[in-house]
Amino acid sequence: MEKSFFKISHQITNGWLSVTKFAVIISLILSVFTGLAAGADQSGDLTGKVTDDTNFSLPGVTVMVKGSTNGTITNGDGVYVLKNVKEGDVIVFSFIGMLTQEVSFTGQSTLDITLTTDTQDLDEVVVTALGIQRDKKTLTYSSQQVSGEEMMKARDINFMSGLSGKTAGLEIKKSVSGAGGSTKTVLRGNHSLSQSSDPLYVIDGIPMVNRKGNQSGMWGGTDEGDGLSQINPDDIESISILKGANAAILYGSQGANGVVIINTKKGKEGQTSVNFSSSTIFESIIETPELQFTYGSEGGAKESWSYTKGNYASDYVDDFFQTGYNLVNTLSVSGGNEKTTAYFSYGNTSAAGVIPNNEYAKNNVSFQQSTKLFNDKVKVSSNVMLVSEKAKNRNTAGYYLNPLTGLYFFPRDKDFADYKENYQYFDAERNMNLQNWFVEDHHQSNPYWLINNQPKEDITKRVIASMTVDYDITDHLKFKVRGSYDYANKSYEQKFYAGGNGTNVSTNGRWSYKKFTDEQVYTDGLFTYDNKFGNFSINGVLGASYQKGTYGSGISVDNGTNALLYPNEFNFQNLPTNVQVQSIYAGQIIKEGVFANAQLGYKDMIFLDLSGRNDWSSTLAGTGNESYFYPSVGLSGIVTEMIEAPEFLSFWKVRTSYSTVANEVPFNVVNPMHTINSGGGVDRNTQQPFDNLKPEMIRSFEVGTDVRLFEGRLGLDLTYYNINSQDQFITLPAPSGSGYTFYYINAGEIVNKGIEITLNGSVVETSDFSWNTSINFSNNHNEIVELVPEFADKQISYGSSEGYTTYIMAGGSFGDLYGYKFKRNEAGQIMLDEDSGAPLKTADKEYLGNLEPDFSLGWNNNFNYKQFGLSFLINAKIGGECFSQTEAMLDGYGVSARSAEARDNGGVAINAIQGTTAVTSIDPQLYYTTVGDRNGIAEAYVYDRTNIRLSQLSLSYDFNVQSLGLPIKAASFSVVGQNLFYFYKKAPFDPELTMSTDMNSQSLDNFNVPATRTYGFNLKVTF
Repeated sequence: MEKSFFKISHQITNGWLSVTKFAVIISLILSVFTGLAAGADQSGDLTGKVTDDTNFSLPGVTVMVKGSTNGTITNGDGVYVLKNVKEGDVIVFSFIGMLTQEVSFTGQSTLDITLTTDTQDLDEVVVTALGIQRDKKTLTYSSQQVSGEEMMKARDINFMSGLSGKTAGLEIKKSVSGAGGSTKTVLRGNHSLSQSSDPLYVIDGIPMVNRKGNQSGMWGGTDEGDGLSQINPDDIESISILKGANAAILYGSQGANGVVIINTKKGKEGQTSVNFSSSTIFESIIETPELQFTYGSEGGAKESWSYTKGNYASDYVDDFFQTGYNLVNTLSVSGGNEKTTAYFSYGNTSAAGVIPNNEYAKNNVSFQQSTKLFNDKVKVSSNVMLVSEKAKNRNTAGYYLNPLTGLYFFPRDKDFADYKENYQYFDAERNMNLQNWFVEDHHQSNPYWLINNQPKEDITKRVIASMTVDYDITDHLKFKVRGSYDYANKSYEQKFYAGGNGTNVSTNGRWSYKKFTDEQVYTDGLFTYDNKFGNFSINGVLGASYQKGTYGSGISVDNGTNALLYPNEFNFQNLPTNVQVQSIYAGQIIKEGVFANAQLGYKDMIFLDLSGRNDWSSTLAGTGNESYFYPSVGLSGIVTEMIEAPEFLSFWKVRTSYSTVANEVPFNVVNPMHTINSGGGVDRNTQQPFDNLKPEMIRSFEVGTDVRLFEGRLGLDLTYYNINSQDQFITLPAPSGSGYTFYYINAGEIVNKGIEITLNGSVVETSDFSWNTSINFSNNHNEIVELVPEFADKQISYGSSEGYTTYIMAGGSFGDLYGYKFKRNEAGQIMLDEDSGAPLKTADKEYLGNLEPDFSLGWNNNFNYKQFGLSFLINAKIGGECFSQTEAMLDGYGVSARSAEARDNGGVAINAIQGTTAVTSIDPQLYYTTVGDRNGIAEAYVYDRTNIRLSQLSLSYDFNVQSLGLPIKAASFSVVGQNLFYFYKKAPFDPELTMSTDMNSQSLDNFNVPATRTYGFNLKVTF
């Protein structure tokens, strides 16, 4: 523990030093921002007190000079001191739930203000598709917005994890691979059999690349991350969630699964503002599997199936895991004048996981500027984001080359400490170190050999650059043209030293290397029109877009068990002649589109929304279906503007919308070419050309209402949706004699329908204390209405392996889990083999349940008392099933706690029958090696997925910096935690962690890294 403490202290010191060094660069940039903000003739200070309409003091009110960053907040008594105010300045007083006031400064030294309650808060502006801002009250579909501050309360490196439970209908699963790992995100259920159902991610209105790398599976492997982890969360102003195709139709096919819009921070007019944020977060294991340490092996076996008790060491499992840490420091500078604004930030992230030698480092640089030209009619904006990301020894999962298998399986009567200290030995004959382990077993290796002698390094260098030109043609007509370039250079390298597990590593070692680039160019042009004609209003968009993406272009090599020419030399020259260096290419896709949207309003109470888009996709070239059109229509009405509503009803809106949108189809399926094999020959294509390919078509309908009561203190948003997906992309075996092995068809129908409810309440609102709460509820029912009509028994398998199989078939659902059950007689008794007495299993795999929850619930709370703040989030997933291959294998090896309990009790209690003889107890080894192990009876290892947890906790304090006399505008300190404990959980692992974030192996635990909790502190200072 002492060693771990000093290591963490050293890393914290390094994190602060890196920021200190960078401050030298920041100081140079400050001069630029200071120049932008110069010229203000500051002439005095203004003090006063802010109260509400009942004369209670209001703490935390924002007091700002309009059009600048010169501002402050009121203290616990509602008192403020605003410095450097000049005559003619407009002072803005704003507070959540209150009407904003603006007062001109005329030289007075004191100004007291009374704020009144905002009874409706109807003018909230939200960001919608293509970055277009709209009044929320006019929307005809469901959307939610989460502020960057709310999202970052948990201080997770991957910002999407901070959204879990804070929006209805958004399901998020976090990878077990550690810091920088990928995230699985699904909005309103899975829609496609062949494509990912992840939403589109957009930065300031422009799509970004979020292509995932390889994922872990049943047989091992490592999550290679995604594009989201490369975004600096401290640069995010807010997140807008466009949940359905109705909201995202203007993005075309890539927005078919919904859109997550990332709105970044921008520079503001006024004084230069410097913000510094520093987080120190620790990470520790919550729980490991329940293991036994009282029974050892028999006769040197690799399993612990002795029936003689012993007193064996038990602390080596817990000691293997270390305390991890995440150190995140961000320094930003913003400012400007009425012509030019700018924002610059540098972020440094350093992390270590709970598995030794797992490390992560990231550097982010962001620069944005905006300049007005030609009498402010033209605005030119640019944004550059630079990222350098390095992950070392990402956590693995699955059977192979996983340190947890050897750690858990190790026979209890042997000395683990010796293998820990001597994980390798010197072999004089080979003149090298080799692995020291007690057995050759394809499932396990010495954990310390794996973490020290199989180094893996993943490196990403990325740039996202964009430019926008806005031209105000008239007061009502505007034109915008944008362009972006998203480029990532990625490399993945792992060196397996000679002496590793012979199942996966050659006698001279193994080298796995991959390097490629992802590249995307995007541009669009938009005309927007906004005007009113008496009782009518019109808001229109007309535009076109072009997008070209080239993904995964590079090389790859892996010699596997083919021996390198010389041991432990990892380079191209040392590859054996029968191993090919492959050119890899994930594909190139060109998408062109034209789109239009018109919103017609009548008396600000009825709004009709019409949209249409036509796309041309290169993946459909040669089919005659390259061009496809899809429309959308929505209608909303503000009932409280139409009728004389009772006093308690502040606002009531009803809305409905219907849309069709096409989902993208994969690259290179219309007419794939031949390939060159490792011997220099040609491997001929065996897929029948798919020259009548059509895009998958999604039809989405939703209806909802938004109600606010008691002067806006209580709000309810309710949505029902029905999403129908047709023309799925399905593989079938080709008829004999056709010359092909398989072909594709468009078929199938998938339906997702569900309810989303968001309830917001301002429970208490006084001068000193406030309590705001929100509840998000969602449930989704998925049904495979039809798969392939001419093949009624057609099944599609995802993640099928030993004991675990998920089938998709007509009449079923995504996430249906199948496996072997106990074979039972009509009386329900388990049938035993008449000779051995072992439990029998069914002849075929049978339905065991569904992996998706029945419904999800998030309860978020924010308390404020004077300068103190407390917030917490409780997340719940109710219903659904999950499966543990880990528990099955632990039983088979005799190292699970229940296998020891069975030996203590003299057998496993069972209601069984052998022939005609009733059996109530069975030998533990016979039972668990039959039911458990690699491919036993899966029914015994299916668990209820239901879990309720404290997902986030934050306790903060805002310092009264005005009294300190320092050049500080604001400062706060917070203690934060994430995933701190479970209120309820029946599964022996965390079912919300996933070994794979693609479509396979969901809710599967196969030697995943155990769940962790994080806790630490965050400091924010504004100068």
